[in-house]
Amino acid sequence: MKGVIYARYSSDNQRDESIDGQIRECKAFAEKNDIQIICTYIDRALSAKTDNRPDFQKMIKDSSRREFDCIIVWKLDRFARNRYDSAHYKNILKKNNVRVISATEAISQGAEGILLESVLEGMAEYYSVELSEKINRGLTENALKCKYNGGTLALGYKTDKEQNYHIDPETAPIVEEIFKLYKNGMCQRDIANTLNNKGLRNQLGRKFNINNISRILTNRRYIGEYIYSGTVIPDGIPAIISKELFLNVQEIIEKNKRAPAMHKAEDEYILTTKLYCGKCMSFMVGESGRSGTKKRYTYYKCVSAKKHKTCDKKAVKKDWIEKVVIHQIMETLMNDNLMNDLIDRVLEFMSSENTILPTLKKELKEVDKSIENILDAIEKGVFTKSTKERLEKLELRKQELETEISEENFNQPTLTREQLTYWFESLKQINPEKTADKRRLVDTFINSIIVHDDRIEFYFNFKKGAKTLTKADLDKLSDLDLSSPPKRNDNFQQKIVVSFCSFLYSLLIFLSSLKLSFPDKS
Repeated sequence: MKGVIYARYSSDNQRDESIDGQIRECKAFAEKNDIQIICTYIDRALSAKTDNRPDFQKMIKDSSRREFDCIIVWKLDRFARNRYDSAHYKNILKKNNVRVISATEAISQGAEGILLESVLEGMAEYYSVELSEKINRGLTENALKCKYNGGTLALGYKTDKEQNYHIDPETAPIVEEIFKLYKNGMCQRDIANTLNNKGLRNQLGRKFNINNISRILTNRRYIGEYIYSGTVIPDGIPAIISKELFLNVQEIIEKNKRAPAMHKAEDEYILTTKLYCGKCMSFMVGESGRSGTKKRYTYYKCVSAKKHKTCDKKAVKKDWIEKVVIHQIMETLMNDNLMNDLIDRVLEFMSSENTILPTLKKELKEVDKSIENILDAIEKGVFTKSTKERLEKLELRKQELETEISEENFNQPTLTREQLTYWFESLKQINPEKTADKRRLVDTFINSIIVHDDRIEFYFNFKKGAKTLTKADLDKLSDLDLSSPPKRNDNFQQKIVVSFCSFLYSLLIFLSSLKLSFPDKS
């Protein structure tokens, strides 16, 4: 696993020694858990209450390159203290397959905030899908007219003001040369080297590589097919390559493919960075192997036992431990009293968080009072040049404050009890057999799991959210059908039918401008 370190201190009274201490502990944590540190990002004298931190922003941007898998911080508050910033940037990192890990907190703080973060992230995905559907209607109209719809333009083409495709006389010959060189027996690597040696560049202005050449050789746009989001229109754009040459190249590509090797499944270990060894408190990470009969097995194994041979903790079967974890989560979800308590805690947490909005409203009230006093004076006949200037300044400040209040409501909206209830009920409807749904449950509810030889300790993302399963408890679970969720409580009387459960941060942010509609409960 590759990772980076992010270190920060917020005030001028702290010194570089604070940064050195953070980095030292993060490096020790990385070494213990076999994480290769490739970069360190540092922000000095900058608060985590704002995201306006140069190295922080650079780190978020660099995550899109997929060069590292995790960000290690000394404590989670080094990353962000504003829950909306935290949810927003963790959502970006999640899309880039990057996780934030605390080097000193196996059990993180701010329990209700973590739950809220999951709600916010979930609602952003829902909004993203909804927004995508609206945008796609307009893009589909463009697609039917074979117009450019955005994205990276294929090498060899250009567009006019009306977004119509035309052959680029400067770069189209490069495409033709690539196809001819490959047909004549040159491999893709040599084609890339040949073009680079001539000083030619790809559509992004960079040197050619094998991936560029491979995409060009299989791109059906070059025979005139217009392709956009499943829409394919033959002869929709000007062709650069003849269909005969294109088909010949495809036959060669097929022949040059190596004999298919035995497929090694890309297992997704959903408990990575959540599962800890009970003997040495190192991460337990995924591992696979085959028996003498070629049967494939998957495990979670202690990093110290796997890499350093300094721990004798035995590996645990992947399918078994994941089913036990999902079963515990589903039992929690079916506890209506606990869900109502969690909703109360999240609502209380949200109402006490925003300190900016009350200050803005207080200042607006004072400005309104000053304007009213000046208007009273004008009505009584007191009107001078300075009175006019003062009134104009107050009116301008009032507009600024109203805008700031609107933006604050827009950026940090609040959820209603109905929305939180809908979110929790939706979780009950997801399929615990699907990997994506299992990961959503784990990320939302599980803080950490410590596996001992005789017990398993669960720590959930809410206060008093700790549970221990003894060996006897685990033996009882082995008699259960863990592939199906537990039954609901008898007092559960409401049913909500949802076809897809996605809820994320962006939708919540737009609550002030959008009206959410929830399905009727029957």
